[in-house]
Amino acid sequence: MQSTEPSFTTSTFLKLLSVLLFSAFGVYLLYQSPEKGKYAAANLSTTLSNKIESLPIVQPTLKYGFALDTFHVTVDTIQNNQYLSEILLPHKVSYADIDQLARNVKDTFAVTKLRAFKEYTILSKDTSKSADYFIYEPDAYSYVVYDLNNLTASVNKRKVTTKVREAAGVINSSLWMAMKDNGLHYALIDRMEGIFQWSIDFMHIQPGDRFKVIFEEEYIDGELVGVGKIHGGYFKNIDNEYYGIYHENGKFKGYYDENAAPMKSPFLRAPIKLASQFRISSSYNLRRFHPVLKRVRPHFGTDYAAAIGTPIVAVADGLVTHATYTKGNGRYVKIKHDNTYQTQYLHMSKFGKGIKSGVHVKQGQIIGLVGKSGLATGPHVCFRFWKNGKQVNHRRLKLPNPAPMPEAQKPSFYPTRDKVVEQLQGIPYPEVIDNKTEEVKQGEQISQLN
Repeated sequence: MQSTEPSFTTSTFLKLLSVLLFSAFGVYLLYQSPEKGKYAAANLSTTLSNKIESLPIVQPTLKYGFALDTFHVTVDTIQNNQYLSEILLPHKVSYADIDQLARNVKDTFAVTKLRAFKEYTILSKDTSKSADYFIYEPDAYSYVVYDLNNLTASVNKRKVTTKVREAAGVINSSLWMAMKDNGLHYALIDRMEGIFQWSIDFMHIQPGDRFKVIFEEEYIDGELVGVGKIHGGYFKNIDNEYYGIYHENGKFKGYYDENAAPMKSPFLRAPIKLASQFRISSSYNLRRFHPVLKRVRPHFGTDYAAAIGTPIVAVADGLVTHATYTKGNGRYVKIKHDNTYQTQYLHMSKFGKGIKSGVHVKQGQIIGLVGKSGLATGPHVCFRFWKNGKQVNHRRLKLPNPAPMPEAQKPSFYPTRDKVVEQLQGIPYPEVIDNKTEEVKQGEQISQLN
């Protein structure tokens, strides 16, 4: 826990005291002798000016709209299963006020939204009395000020500035590592996947694959906090090249390829986002040896292994027909997308908020969390895909194409496309980083010399 008192330096106090003494002396001379006083006043004016100029300019510490130097400041972290009352009672805020505060702010920013391991700040004018403010930051973009005197709350948005940046990379092992090696924000992976997830199977990218991207970085008070809109991206996967170009014209808004075809498809290729660091632990296999039952049994799905609690998303819009539990499947959700396609998601640890039979879901909506309920040896989601009532291998399935952009709208798209493609082509690739260590390289050189 960090705690600071309002500050006023000794040196500043002494300088102010000397100014006051000089002022008193000048008044005395004027009273005793007007002639001497006039002469002394001129010297006193110069002396006072020099003294005042020598005083340090103290810049107040401004944060959350407060001058923190005028408060007793406490900074700490919310502990797991810690109640707001446990935080505020030691700062002399009464149970009655805490309860009333919780009631008053439920429609502004309910105290039930406070999360463990998040930092908070308490400001107190007088530590012998009740604290004045409790401040919580739900994310980098905003903060909540709870007024402990008026028992109200306000949500405040921070000013965000954006910078357009270009980047490129060559993949040695994974897209994640390629972006990390180039000093790119982890959120850019999610943004890139959001553009190309319908075109590229990110589980099968190869060393030598490469990407380029034009994107916005978001800054608050000069500090990088996230990634904004991507203006355009390029990805070369084996021998295939893909462009994703942002275009907005009336009701047409999103990413399109160089031929004006929408990047967004009716179906995602996987129920877990690439940024979640998953892997395929078992593929569709009609002769698979079951690790729990210890016998050969057809595996009609694809297993995506990930950490417990990783979000599972609906791969397409649809109607939830099942959100239940069985001994083998554990907690699972089944979705009907149309008269042709259905999908199923097994072994969840928990259902998504509001997910139950009969509700409609959107593509990309969280429907559950990865677990190992039912017959499972480790945390994963078994993803199953039906076409015309038969379970099929979705990774080999040719899925429906998105609706094309109308011909009448294409002329407005071409100037944007040409500008973005030209800019992408002009971005140089960084030098390919060899994964071998310097020691190995030196050893190879010595071996060659011998």
